[in-house]
Amino acid sequence: MKKIRLSPLVSAIILTGFSSTAFAQLGTNLSVDLRSLALGNAVTADPPGISAVHFNPAALTRIQGLQTDVQGILANFDIQREFSVPAGYNVFGYSDDPMVCNDGPEISSDICTDFKGTVQGNVEYASLYVPILKKMVDLGEGMPLAAPTAGIAYNPPGSKATFATAIYAPLIAGFGAENGNPGNYMGQQVALERVTYLSPTMAYQVSDELSIGGGIGMSYQAIGLKTDLRFPNELIGMLRMIDEVVCTPFKENSDIITDILLLGMCNTEEGMNPFGRFGQMQIAMEQSLSPSYNLGVLWEPTEDFSFGMVYQSAAKMRLKGKYHIDNSKAPQELIKGLMSSPTGQILAAILGFPSSVPASESGLVSMDFEYPQHFQAGIKYKIMPDLQVNFDVGWTDYQAWDKFRFEFDRSVSALKIAKLLSENISDTSLALPLKFTSPWNFGIGLEYSATDRLKLRAGYEPRTSAIPDNRRNTMIPINGAQLFGLGIGYRFDADTDLDLSLGFLRSKDNIPANSSCLSNCTGVNNILLNPYAGLNVKTDTKVTILGLNYRTRW
Repeated sequence: MKKIRLSPLVSAIILTGFSSTAFAQLGTNLSVDLRSLALGNAVTADPPGISAVHFNPAALTRIQGLQTDVQGILANFDIQREFSVPAGYNVFGYSDDPMVCNDGPEISSDICTDFKGTVQGNVEYASLYVPILKKMVDLGEGMPLAAPTAGIAYNPPGSKATFATAIYAPLIAGFGAENGNPGNYMGQQVALERVTYLSPTMAYQVSDELSIGGGIGMSYQAIGLKTDLRFPNELIGMLRMIDEVVCTPFKENSDIITDILLLGMCNTEEGMNPFGRFGQMQIAMEQSLSPSYNLGVLWEPTEDFSFGMVYQSAAKMRLKGKYHIDNSKAPQELIKGLMSSPTGQILAAILGFPSSVPASESGLVSMDFEYPQHFQAGIKYKIMPDLQVNFDVGWTDYQAWDKFRFEFDRSVSALKIAKLLSENISDTSLALPLKFTSPWNFGIGLEYSATDRLKLRAGYEPRTSAIPDNRRNTMIPINGAQLFGLGIGYRFDADTDLDLSLGFLRSKDNIPANSSCLSNCTGVNNILLNPYAGLNVKTDTKVTILGLNYRTRW
């Protein structure tokens, strides 16, 4: 009976948490500034234009007069997911998983006789959360995500202070797939967005060499998720065995004695199957105002060398939204069976089980969420009159995601069952232990002045995963990523610049069977989130970013 914990809701909530963390690591700073992207985001000591609002506010003192920036960014997400069967594959003696097994209904064996080989579950289109609609929207196959941004800065004549504000997206990512895609058990449609719509910032030139700056970012945060759910697990395999072996003689001729002895578990029209689809979950949460602040210092002792530091504060918020669950027949039947037996009813009452699992459940959900604080420092150095190198090191406090706690506006039947198995669960809440780490990362960029007007740029930024190896999953593969950038900058005149940049991020992962208990473990205690239990999983994520920036002074 413990198996009832395999509720779609609980698993989907976990997926939500991990989608956010994965995106945050994978998508950060891909859609802020194109020149920065081309330099591997190693720009703390040399922030370009108005984007200094984000990268280092102190550098705004470089701006003279009135300046505006407008840029358009296109991002394409290509996420490939592969599933394959290792030698000796089974879940409690069963291997007839239709996702990887070719056997038809004419073969009654529980052991698969013809495996499919490698099964593809690739992402098929980009997805975007639309605040006005309060839902995710498919952009269509082959369509990229678009992130237009703009900013304005003003340095009054003779003043040492510069004022600026910008609209930009520190984080925007989303993807989806059609019904029936094997990858849908860890997110059929996912979207995560953080958009800064107002960022009043001021920089002050303390001396010829030293500038300081600070600003407040007012942002919109949203998380959207739609996912199919299944729970291949040793415990569920045991329940299938009970249904097929123990219960078979009593399916058509049960009586009060068998009902009492077997707790009504055999009085079901559909038994539990570790490879069955147990429902679907949709969830959307947002916060319209999520404030944070940036503080920066820029030291430029010579024309050839500069040093910069920036601190980006955490943004603590209370995300609120709605959830909707569609429960499949099997978990409903299991509870219904218990309620058909006097002993089953007594046991359910003692344990606080619900009297039924509805076909669907809807309500409100909220959670305390923290966008992590970040520190970065870097240098700019001209190793030759025409060649400049930038180098940055940075730290992000993903360890703040030690635990997510989801709170519901009503008692949820699934949680009333799951609370017996975890101290982190109550009738109306779920606390998810994550245990993420806070890695250090670096970036390096080169800028070559081919002429007085033309600049060529290249950058590299390896991104260390914040997720431990034993918790990797396919929601977004982030077992380390590498960002490469190329760019061209052209100055038309003293007041007008145009930048064209291309960025490419690559992340590959190999998750062997039973190596991650958020993906493919088969033990009895991995009931919430192991949709690919016992299978080998490989992922290959490619993100391509193309954009154009127009900067002018008035």
